[in-house]
Amino acid sequence: MSMTSLERVETTFETYRDRFKTIRMTREDGILEVQLHSEGGPLQWSLLAHNELESAFLEIGRDRGNDVVILTGTGDEFCGPAIAPGQHPNRKIMTPETYDPIFWESKQLLPHLLSIEAPVIAAINGPAVRHAEIPLLADIVLASEDTFFQDTAHFPGGMVPGDGMHIVMPLLMGLNRGRYFLLTGQKVTAEEARAMGLVAEVLPAEKLLDRARELARLLLQQPKLVRRYTRIALTEEIRHRMQGLLAYGLALEGMARMKS
Repeated sequence: MSMTSLERVETTFETYRDRFKTIRMTREDGILEVQLHSEGGPLQWSLLAHNELESAFLEIGRDRGNDVVILTGTGDEFCGPAIAPGQHPNRKIMTPETYDPIFWESKQLLPHLLSIEAPVIAAINGPAVRHAEIPLLADIVLASEDTFFQDTAHFPGGMVPGDGMHIVMPLLMGLNRGRYFLLTGQKVTAEEARAMGLVAEVLPAEKLLDRARELARLLLQQPKLVRRYTRIALTEEIRHRMQGLLAYGLALEGMARMKS
């Protein structure tokens, strides 16, 4: 069959827009807004959210109609709930069979996010105490004034931070600050995060999304391939680190989650 006779099958927005229970999506002029939620309120991290984000990031990346992506939350929190010290509900209850689907999804979730070839803007609308690495991997990171970052679910909660936090936080914060953050459950305010370089701008909550949309329009001024290929170039190092370290970290986390 000649190349000229091949027809490409493309993912379209309509095929996945309304598929997810924890993700609300709208798109205008190529700007895709991805809003995380749980029953209309702030996202409460769950196995459902984990499953849906892995699938959603894959579909978003496949859809060439997405020119810029804005990732945000709902209400006055980006994601929760916080885990009390030593009280992660999945600690010491897993078997290899029950961990296997989580292991598989976790190997894909962050790589699917990084494989989106449209620039990604995070508008972090409040505290991010579960999987803060997801919005912090955006190309442009904005945060509301009341945002803070904390990893309550892993080491402080009794779990190995092996599902990407062990890669992302030391990379973004610096090796020593990242390890301190993960081991102590440190709470990092929005202004502290800006000083560290985790966040580009800190804004009043009511101005956050408008600023994200303004920046998205600015990015749209460049040709499509310039945007896409710049995104690829800027994420290559992080994707390379994921290939070497993500599955290993997940294996360590999984072993520590097994029944004793």
